[in-house]
Amino acid sequence: QVQLEEFGGGLVQPGGSLRLSCAASRNIFSITVMGWYRQAPGKQRELVAGIRNTGNTNYADSVKGRFTISRDIAKNTVYLQMNSLKPEDTAVYYCNGQAAGATYWGQGTQVTVSS
Repeated sequence: QVQLEEFGGGLVQPGGSLRLSCAASRNIFSITVMGWYRQAPGKQRELVAGIRNTGNTNYADSVKGRFTISRDIAKNTVYLQMNSLKPEDTAVYYCNGQAAGATYWGQGTQVTVSS
């Protein structure tokens, strides 16, 4: 079992930055893949960025060059640094973990990009 809790959402102006945090209830090195997904109103949930326990990362094309996923193993935390935010980045952002054939989700945190 893994509990995931997100922090750091909020309201930001276009061009601004936010950092999301996802705290896991166990050693994230034991979690095969961790990632961030988002879901905008009326749209399907989509992958934003992922990081494997090897450290390899992947990103959605829409966020490449603007978002960075990273981790602090000692703190069991994964981060999503979001720069140059756009109104179309507005969504609920969910932390995701996959381990031993199971998938875990956080409760989500709202990110709103608006002037």
